[in-house]
Amino acid sequence: MNNMNGFVYILESQKNKTYYIGSTNNLERRLDEHNSGKVKYTKNLRPLELKFFKKYDSLTEARKVEYKLKKLKRRDIIEKIIKEQKIIMGP
Repeated sequence: MNNMNGFVYILESQKNKTYYIGSTNNLERRLDEHNSGKVKYTKNLRPLELKFFKKYDSLTEARKVEYKLKKLKRRDIIEKIIKEQKIIMGP
């Protein structure tokens, strides 16, 4: 049985107000990596602020949700998730 939790998170760039969606098994470490410039994609978006996160039973499950959210590419949906602090996804 895999007891390694996973997290989906949404960061907002304080520089240009764009969002970044990611997943990890260690949220604190990952946020440090983003804000210290170790993540290529977000390096020039710093500082980044955590706007939302949700814990999942496994990293695999979190990655699936991350992928679905990234596929949407819809700012209004991301803002709704942040506002309501929940993800509601269909099949």
